[in-house]
Amino acid sequence: MRIIKVEPAENYTLHIISEDGKTGVFDVTPYLDLEAFQELNDPENFCKITNGGYFIEWDCGADLSADTIDAHLKPSDS
Repeated sequence: MRIIKVEPAENYTLHIISEDGKTGVFDVTPYLDLEAFQELNDPENFCKITNGGYFIEWDCGADLSADTIDAHLKPSDS
């Protein structure tokens, strides 16, 4: 999966759109207790995200692969 758009949303979720048109919501909350993700508990830091296509990364250095996102992506309620 190649990510073409990622937007931070409420409750530590991400709205994802992939190159093949797949859309969904990824919940980051299960990761927030991990050391690399703890800075994301601050909503301001959570919004500082970069799309790398095959990964997403936050300014604090935390990242998630597109494969991880694809495996746990929940369909969007359109």
